[in-house]
Amino acid sequence: MKTLTFADLIAQQTGFAGEGRLTDFVSRYDGDLYFGDRLNLNRLVRQHGAPLEVVYTPQITAQIHRMIGWAAQARAATEYAAPFHYAYATKANFAAEAVQTALAAGAHYETSATADLIIAHGLWRQGILPPDRLICCNGSKEPAYRNAIRQLRLDGCETVIPVLDDLSELHDLITTPAPLQFGVRERAAGNRDGRHPGNDRFGLTMAEIEQAADLIATTEHRLVLYHAMIGSQIEDEGHFLTTLRASIENYCRLRRRVPTLRYFNFGGGVPTAGYQLTFNFDYQRFLARLMATVRDLCAEYDVPVPELIGEFGRYTVATHSAYLVEVGAVKAGQPDQPDWYLINGSLMVMLPDTLFVSGQEFVILPLSDWHRPVRPVRLAGRRTCDSDDIYPRPEQPPLWLPETDGGLVLAIFGIGAYQQMISGRGGAHHCLTPEAARFIVEERDGRLSSRLVPQQDQATIMRLLGYRPQPTALPLPFRQPARPAVLAARRRTRERMVSI
Repeated sequence: MKTLTFADLIAQQTGFAGEGRLTDFVSRYDGDLYFGDRLNLNRLVRQHGAPLEVVYTPQITAQIHRMIGWAAQARAATEYAAPFHYAYATKANFAAEAVQTALAAGAHYETSATADLIIAHGLWRQGILPPDRLICCNGSKEPAYRNAIRQLRLDGCETVIPVLDDLSELHDLITTPAPLQFGVRERAAGNRDGRHPGNDRFGLTMAEIEQAADLIATTEHRLVLYHAMIGSQIEDEGHFLTTLRASIENYCRLRRRVPTLRYFNFGGGVPTAGYQLTFNFDYQRFLARLMATVRDLCAEYDVPVPELIGEFGRYTVATHSAYLVEVGAVKAGQPDQPDWYLINGSLMVMLPDTLFVSGQEFVILPLSDWHRPVRPVRLAGRRTCDSDDIYPRPEQPPLWLPETDGGLVLAIFGIGAYQQMISGRGGAHHCLTPEAARFIVEERDGRLSSRLVPQQDQATIMRLLGYRPQPTALPLPFRQPARPAVLAARRRTRERMVSI
């Protein structure tokens, strides 16, 4: 019987022949893995070592342009008479390179909290956030958030839309001495299917929406947007549309008495390919079915079709970043259990969704050794002393990876959404795990440029905790970088421009 190699395993799972595009974000040529079909990950490890976070922002541009293209095809196929608007849900990744790339690709802006809107205000003043882009302000709005909305509007931004989550927000914002465009969020949509507990705390009841509409009608402000958010990473197209149907009908009923209503925001929930090699979702068909449903229901209620807004967080940024980590040691598992591949990092710090999201998966591929036999394994972090620092979780099946005694480098994909925002950046992490160096690639005028943000050093971490240590880099790279090392004290304070 032939020994099953990693290449054989991938071929069985996906039909991949070993060369070319494996997914829309990773390829393999001449035995090397490429990010976005252009960035050689094997070469990066040879140059900069591991652990290393790779940020490839052209992938964000590709994601947005693909979705906008699918929407255009769906509009043509269904003869949908109103525009489609792509909004980036920035809470997925607030990093400047992610937000600014999304805006340059044509995205509108969705905020969830005060600090988020302050960022948007600054980008709007700089012209990076164009004046014709919508700024949809979701989430519960404490006084500071409401003040930020008011300040942005009074600064001259006419496209900011506070989406009401509570009537108290309206009673406050309605005093703004400049006309505001308001939105309402439907509370019933939050957990209509019973699969998203916690999501139903957001939004207004239908009775409260009616009250808001009546009050806004007595002012110079306008009610323009209806928002229904039904969940996250919904891969069942039929279930998505069935669950959303009641919200579309509620929009139609409200539109009959509120002629200023013009946007239907179907929220997030559109899935991403970043977590499974075998992922399959027909985005163009989904959008066509959504537009046909909205079109037909609007015809039944005799109201114009609305402009559609989709909020894309995970879809936008999940696939634009990857971690490269080294298997530093192998430890035998208990009898009848997989062995442990111990990596030079912390999984619970790098991938907090492994703790918080039941069944969360990530695409993990070795950079080399595809010709070697596979074995069932689980990954564990060497830089914490914590039984939870493992992946996959005990209730999930193990990974099948090439046999190694150590030194194998793994690429962990799908980490661009939420992982760093939850774990935090620049602080002290669990067991004082340092943040990996970040290699950031951006595209300008068709040319790639890059920069390296050095690994967080121990001295910086200790100072955050109130200590006064001597500057000492920790840990050392597993392999000496091609370029001379920079002293830790200098590495903390500047970034280096590097070539790809």
